[in-house]
Amino acid sequence: MGLKHRDPLKTFNRWLEKATAREISNPNAMTLATAGKDGRPSARMVLLKSAGPDGFVFYTNLDSLKSHQLNENPNAALLFHWKTLERQVRIEGPVEPVTAAEADAYFASRPRASQIGAWASHQSHPMAGWADLEKRVAMYTAKFHVGPVPRPEFWSGFRVRAERFEFWKEGKFRLHKRFVFTPSESTQGQWDVKQLFP
Repeated sequence: MGLKHRDPLKTFNRWLEKATAREISNPNAMTLATAGKDGRPSARMVLLKSAGPDGFVFYTNLDSLKSHQLNENPNAALLFHWKTLERQVRIEGPVEPVTAAEADAYFASRPRASQIGAWASHQSHPMAGWADLEKRVAMYTAKFHVGPVPRPEFWSGFRVRAERFEFWKEGKFRLHKRFVFTPSESTQGQWDVKQLFP
């Protein structure tokens, strides 16, 4: 695994492009690991919606477990695993909410059915049966009729500001290649790179 860039974001984008060409579905799927004030970890799959110098963005219901944990402990870890490429990327860093304008813009870009679904779902809360959700979908479909669907106040996004990247490439006999990027202590805006034993 020769890294062509000392900029981890460029390397990540190059790998994501390859995954997009090879993975059957959702090459932007990532494991999001969080922990609340009790310190107990929790992980789930979410979809990356944008990645840039300011961080990695995903969206969710603000009443979800992940949102509550991020409010208690605004740090997270991400994991991308692309099986067809035999590669993975780990990212760690502090988390902050996206702006209302960013959330509005992304929500407006979603399919209408997904917008209705955001209103209808009490994400992570118990329901008696599937009919409960279907009734709420029908209710909000009727409520918004043919007009625009506004973003719910309880739905927004988070940005993970990367402070550590690890790039992993599978090797024969488990001799994997691993490179870690961390912010340079001597040069602002630059990254230090270390290769790790597999």
